Amino acid sequence: MLRRVWSLTVKEFIHLINDWWMPAFMLFGGASELLLVGWATSRPIANLPLMVLDQDRSSASRGVITALENTGTFALHTQAQSMEAIQDALDRGEITAAVIIPPDFDNELASGAGHPSLTVMLNGAESTPATAALRAVKGVVRDLGEKVAFQHLGLSPSEFAGFDVSLRVWFNEELSEAYYMTPAELGLMLEFTVLLFAALSFSRERELGTLEQLLVMPFSSMEIIIGKSIPVALVGLFDFVLMLGAIHFVFGVPVRGSLPLLLILASGYLLVELGKGMVISIVSRTQHQAFLLVMMIGMTDFMFTGYAAPVESMPRIIQIVANIVPAHHWLTILRGILLKGAGLDVLWPHVLALVALGLVIGVFSLRFVRRALD
Repeated sequence: MLRRVWSLTVKEFIHLINDWWMPAFMLFGGASELLLVGWATSRPIANLPLMVLDQDRSSASRGVITALENTGTFALHTQAQSMEAIQDALDRGEITAAVIIPPDFDNELASGAGHPSLTVMLNGAESTPATAALRAVKGVVRDLGEKVAFQHLGLSPSEFAGFDVSLRVWFNEELSEAYYMTPAELGLMLEFTVLLFAALSFSRERELGTLEQLLVMPFSSMEIIIGKSIPVALVGLFDFVLMLGAIHFVFGVPVRGSLPLLLILASGYLLVELGKGMVISIVSRTQHQAFLLVMMIGMTDFMFTGYAAPVESMPRIIQIVANIVPAHHWLTILRGILLKGAGLDVLWPHVLALVALGLVIGVFSLRFVRRALD
């Protein structure tokens, strides 16, 4: 019995040596993903970009700005000069929150019967960071109110009129999680669908033993690639439209921007992921390998999109890496069109980045796949 067990053990080691990527994936793939997940989610939400419009420019207003920065939740983006600058920054997704301090803030604060007010504007298209920003602002307002009541005015909390906070949430008035989660799920499911479908194209042929037959037929490598890409692109676009209809009609997620623009950009993003999937398909010996590679690459992309945790709260190196992940720009474009009604005038940096990444990935994948087929 011991000899049979030993023989089976040796055989399994031989299989692992011949198929080395499986143990490597099990050992390093899961560990790498675990590290990425822990790195991204173990940190508190911090350094959210904040813009302040200080119309009072007094010591009291500067104290409010300092208190907001001291929370650790915010990183002062810039001092706004007008409401138009705040609106433009919110449209572009450059800030999570904006605080407007009115011109009579110091005078109202000095009066025991005054009503010092602050206007807070949140980017509701990203409800999780917006909720954290709201909690931080409420904490600052509460602490300042108590400080004024007890230290400056000598009043009890019941005698102090308190702050009057005017809250406005843009793009997602109810801070609905559905508005944040479902567009992200839509974008990621599109990536997984296209990656998986494309990754199984050549690996399935190889596993069934029909790839050699395909290669000896009178087709050029470019014709084979195009012929296999068209079904993937059509199915992926159909799946995107189906999922878009589902989140709109079932979850009530609005489509405030241009639907034709969204479909055009979605088609372009499909081609980017299609190129990645074709490379996976060529390097995979079996469909099982292709599936595992898709899961590893897809989950890695997932961590850089800002879906699980805001990219702004991640370490600087992770923020830099996120800018070379196509899914990161795609989710920003998707949310911008669906929730903000943004157009190319606002989204062009992310569109340009997606085009650049698409060209790099497309040229590499095309050369790689053609060389493998030839």
